[in-house]
Amino acid sequence: SAPAGGAAGGRKRRRSRALPARPACPLTLPLLLLLLPGVMAASKPVEVPGGGGTAGLSRWQLALVLGTPILLGAGAIYLWGRRAARRGKGASERKTPEGRASPGPGGESGSGQADGPGHEEMSPLGRAQAAKNKGNKYFKAGKYELAIQCYTEAISLCPPEKNLDLSTFYQNRAAAYEQLQKWTEVAQDCTKAVELNPKYVKALFRRAKAHEKLDNKKECLEDVTAVCILEAFQNQQSMLLADKVLKLLGKEKAKEKYKNREPLMPSPQFIKSYFSSFTDDIISQPLLKGEKSDEDKDKEGEASEVKENSGYLRAKQYMEEENYDKIISESTKEIEAKGRYMAEALLLRATFYLLIGNASAAKPDLDQVISMEDANVKLRANALIKRGSMYMQQQQPVLSTQDFNMAADIDPQNADVYHHRGQLKILLDQIEEAVEDFDECIRLRPNSALAQAQKCFALYRQAYTGSNALTVQAAMKGFEDVIKNFPRCAEGYALYAQALTDQQQFGKADEMYDKCIDLEPDNATTYVHKGLLQLQWKQDLDKGLELISKAIEIDNKCDFAYETMGTIEVQRGNLDKAIEMFNKAINLAKSEMEMAHLYSLCDAAYAQTEVAKKYGLKPPTL
Repeated sequence: SAPAGGAAGGRKRRRSRALPARPACPLTLPLLLLLLPGVMAASKPVEVPGGGGTAGLSRWQLALVLGTPILLGAGAIYLWGRRAARRGKGASERKTPEGRASPGPGGESGSGQADGPGHEEMSPLGRAQAAKNKGNKYFKAGKYELAIQCYTEAISLCPPEKNLDLSTFYQNRAAAYEQLQKWTEVAQDCTKAVELNPKYVKALFRRAKAHEKLDNKKECLEDVTAVCILEAFQNQQSMLLADKVLKLLGKEKAKEKYKNREPLMPSPQFIKSYFSSFTDDIISQPLLKGEKSDEDKDKEGEASEVKENSGYLRAKQYMEEENYDKIISESTKEIEAKGRYMAEALLLRATFYLLIGNASAAKPDLDQVISMEDANVKLRANALIKRGSMYMQQQQPVLSTQDFNMAADIDPQNADVYHHRGQLKILLDQIEEAVEDFDECIRLRPNSALAQAQKCFALYRQAYTGSNALTVQAAMKGFEDVIKNFPRCAEGYALYAQALTDQQQFGKADEMYDKCIDLEPDNATTYVHKGLLQLQWKQDLDKGLELISKAIEIDNKCDFAYETMGTIEVQRGNLDKAIEMFNKAINLAKSEMEMAHLYSLCDAAYAQTEVAKKYGLKPPTL
């Protein structure tokens, strides 16, 4: 997710005022399917006359095209194909006890209804089956204690070599315990069943649910991972449980890690990209003539002497020299001295707190600037934009909207307000209002190529979600107009590339990414997106990895590149390498929410390694 600046400001791209920061995957799918081989595009196609193909555009993909925070939580990385997502089966409850033993690796035991006695002679197994059938009748009548007694009798009568039958009796007793909410007993009996039949889906899933109730998230995740693999990711109930547990694990780990993390300054490319999303931001403007001296520049790495003894002006000089590590300390000096530029220093310090991922430190500074009625109105409006974006990152859209609206009220001629509020409206699915904001931004700043491109994308989304082929075609033509009128705007090419990829016009999308690279060769994220395109278009794993490696070479703090590399390694079955990549991305995460997302990816990969060790189960790989 972007640091809290513009609604989508600066997400890991030098030009990323609005560009996607994560793979184009469907948000609407359960997280288990997020990184399955083939799940690179959304599932609902729109045919465009003469468009050269069909593809889907998901809400998740659109949000990411704007470089926004991941508002719906973390993703998991159980890998399957797009077909699995489309033909997913309904969620069977797995509630009733079984009438016969699970057939083992081949599948489940039919309907789960009780069979007849099954043995005319009263052998030990026959007597056990009779006790189990009696227990099934009690179960269906809601007499669970009596059912448990019968299943216990069946267990005691069953010959020990009859593994599948015995596993069914334990699983049935677990089902009765489940109705009584005796979760420890449920887990214990399911463990017995799984020991006797290691690929017993019902027992594994019931144990997963018991572990969830007992707050054993790690054990729950491992069990439900095994279930998802055994069911070939066809059962929605299993996938949603895994999705839920992954989110909870990710949030727990991120909360602890983020609280104790060392502040990390982003790369210069990222910082410049972030500030380039504003045009009415006083603190990012160069020092004015007369504020600095051209003398005393012989000390490399130190700010030039400014004519006033001002910590803020020194901080501004450090910004120009890309010596970002000194900005917070110099701004603090100005604030403590209650200097002439105190409001500017508060906003500058808050901005860099946001950039290093310290929102709790940024908020008091932003609050103070916003409350300073005698301060320059553009400073207050900029602070409101940044605080509003911070709220959106924290999943507080009401507060976010209030801040953007207040910014528009106090500074109605500020184009930045409408530009960033337009992006916020897209995230909130308020497309018509987004277009109105982009139009107002363009009215105030007619040469804003970025607003033109983002308006075009908003119209494209509106057309796509309405399944209107003609308006989709018109939106695609709008992109052509943008890149014709603003040929030096990398953003226009990149957003167009996203739409082209969505319409499966891969060759042309690849050309657009090449244009981006020509314009901004040091933009790491463009290489990542071009690498993802190679996977989706040509299934060219080597080329995709080469491009993503190039991104890391350009910017070794590009967490998106490490995350994507980890995703691909999971798809290749290289789980240890994937976990290594995810951990690198975690250490670079700029928000707690983004860190939670990455932890979920990492936990999903780790769960697969554990399942592979215990049961020999692996999802399909590329």
